[in-house]
Formats: sequence, structure tokens, C-alpha cells
Amino acid sequence: MSRNSNSQPTRPRERGYTLVALLALMTILAIVAMSAAPSLRQQSQRELEQEAIARGEEVAEAIVLYTRLKGAPPTEMQQLLDGVDVGIKKVHILRPSAAVDPLSQSHEWKLVHPQDRVVGEFQDRVMQYTNGVIPNTREPFFKQFARQITGLSDLSKDKDTEKAECGEDNDSNSSGGPFIGVVSRNRCPSVLTFYGIERHDLWVFTPLFR
Repeated sequence: MSRNSNSQPTRPRERGYTLVALLALMTILAIVAMSAAPSLRQQSQRELEQEAIARGEEVAEAIVLYTRLKGAPPTEMQQLLDGVDVGIKKVHILRPSAAVDPLSQSHEWKLVHPQDRVVGEFQDRVMQYTNGVIPNTREPFFKQFARQITGLSDLSKDKDTEKAECGEDNDSNSSGGPFIGVVSRNRCPSVLTFYGIERHDLWVFTPLFR
């Protein structure tokens, strides 16, 4: 039986070239993957922030509806989830998913009360964003809170506030009283901006200034 004259054993030098080419290809792929990773993380973060803004605005709208029906703002998130009895039917106000903060580890929004400093700071940041125009409050009930907080904060003294260390706000929501908005517990810088603000826990979702 004759051996096929076209089949020749692979030479060691050829095997070496193949190995080098494979290593080079793997190195290129690794570099491409490493360069793409930050972009993918940023895109994922952007999507979470978009979802957080959408849910936060839902909570703000739910506060408006609850206040119209009850004559006063809610004092806890569960009231928005439970809805309001109107006659013989219940009006559903807030979807359960909207009560979840997608940016924080606890997934729990922090409630914002009228006297909280973050409200005054948010108003001033919005005014900076609108070139000094005082934000308009369409809901009559909430105009009283807008008047109370006008000019409470001085951002010129707090210019480094948005550069604070990244972390999680673990303060409880037990301060009581009506709340007029929510913020994320995530204190990290954002990819998106909300009224020019670049930190999650400074994005106040509220019926004020809307």
C-alpha cells in the first residue's frame, strides 16, 4: 500500500507560526473587548437612568393624583400603591414597578418632604438651567411649597456638592409628614443629566416646577 505523496507531516516551524498567529488574534480580541467594556457599561448605566427618570416622573404624577383625590399629599409610598377609594370603586394610582428605584441597591426611593434642603437646592439648580426663570407650578396645591423654598439654598457655597463621594444613602424614610417627591439613594455621578444635574440623589421627582 503506497503512501499519499501529497501528505506531509507539519513541521515544527509551521506549528510555531500557527501558535504565534493564534496568540496575536487572541490579544487583538482581548484589546477590542477591553475597549468596548466601558462603552457597554456606560450604555447599561444610561438605560438604568432613563428608567429611573421615567419611574420617578410616574411617582410625581401619582402624588398629584393622590393629592387631588385626598386633599393632601401622601405620607408614605404604600398609600400610592394602595390607591384611593372613590365611591364604590378604587382608583389605582401607581404601578408597583414605579415604586422601585432601579439605581439604588435597596431599590427603595427616598421620600422628599417640603422642608428638606434638597428641594430648595433642586429649585435653584432648575433655575440655573432655565437661566434664572422661576419654575412654574401648575398644581395649585403645591404652589405653597414652591413659595416656601424659594431662595433657601446658595449653590455658590455648595459648588462641590455634586462631586461628593459615590455611595448609598441609607437614611430611613421615617421622618413622617407629607412627602412631595422622591430621590434616588444612589449618590454616584450620572451619565445623563436631569435639568443639568449630574448626580442621581439630586434628581428630585416632584410635582413642583413642572
